[in-house]
Amino acid sequence: MRQETENQKKLAVLIDADNAQASIVEGLLAEVAKYGISSVKRIYGDWTSPHLRGWKDVLLEYAINPIQQFAYTTGKNATDSAMIIDAMDLLYTENLDGFCVVTSDSDFTKLCSRIREAGLTVYGFGERKTPKPFVNACDKFIYTEILRKISTTNNDTNDTASLPTRATSAILKQDSRLVNLLRGAVEDSADETGWAYLAVVGQIIAKQSPEFDPRNYGYKKLGELIKATQLFEIDDKLTNVRDKRKKR
Repeated sequence: MRQETENQKKLAVLIDADNAQASIVEGLLAEVAKYGISSVKRIYGDWTSPHLRGWKDVLLEYAINPIQQFAYTTGKNATDSAMIIDAMDLLYTENLDGFCVVTSDSDFTKLCSRIREAGLTVYGFGERKTPKPFVNACDKFIYTEILRKISTTNNDTNDTASLPTRATSAILKQDSRLVNLLRGAVEDSADETGWAYLAVVGQIIAKQSPEFDPRNYGYKKLGELIKATQLFEIDDKLTNVRDKRKKR
């Protein structure tokens, strides 16, 4: 029942065309569908500019409403201002549950913080170069590199996005931030025997690190990533996990 409620959330998808690539659109909208319904889909930019041609080719197919914003003067991003003003209008006039802000621009940090103050959820989408303050201003942040469509002639695939190469156990163990994040979440949710429910572990990680995503390491699910580290025990049903250091 809770999953059904989550998937019925009304979301506004606002895309900064100057700071996002058209190659992510299919993966982006598929990702948004995991969190709710795209009630509003708008993309902002100067559509007289030739560098937005890639986006123009997909707007009609995916029913994304283009918002024209001329660049009034050099060095000033009028697109950002238009997108922020629209977001605030939507916040107060529409019955929305959350926003999906698609950009790698830190200028939207304050906007995301303000939306969250109003009690709505913010999902951020941007490239790995996205400044940390903007990432942390979101409830969840997804790196768009994992959403880009695969360029392949292989028809036997259900994936629309290309995952990074899977990190090996040795590489994962060397990532001290990842190891501490996983161990801390398991410890915080473990019972007296050291076992923790994987779903709760995931919830704790999401609150501590908005940008965390197993796909960033080449794994589709959290359980797969945890297992790959070889630092934890996982039960046969992949629902419970325990730090191997706690094994009696």
